[in-house]
Amino acid sequence: QVQLVESGGGLVQPGGSLRLSCAASGFNFGAYVMDWYRQAPGKARELVASISPAGSSANYADSVKGRFTISRDNLKYMVYLQMNSLKPDDTAVYSCNAWFQTDSYWGQGTQVTVSS
Repeated sequence: QVQLVESGGGLVQPGGSLRLSCAASGFNFGAYVMDWYRQAPGKARELVASISPAGSSANYADSVKGRFTISRDNLKYMVYLQMNSLKPDDTAVYSCNAWFQTDSYWGQGTQVTVSS
């Protein structure tokens, strides 16, 4: 049974940091590209960051470059999103996605709220 379970969301003040985690199981994790998406109320879902199967390359949305870092641990079947210098515009539900060829799996998401 495929599972992606996000954790680490919460309420943080502007300028603060959070580290999101996504625990994967039920598929060959090391073969899949792992992405973090976010969706704010009334807005389209946005690809935030993506990391290659081996973890050797990563890409970021312009809105988070220099502030967010994606990483993965293929032995632990985990992917992370370190978020620094958070802004109110970063408020959203963050979800992890795994994809390989025609397979795509989603987690349920974790809420991140940036507010003073």
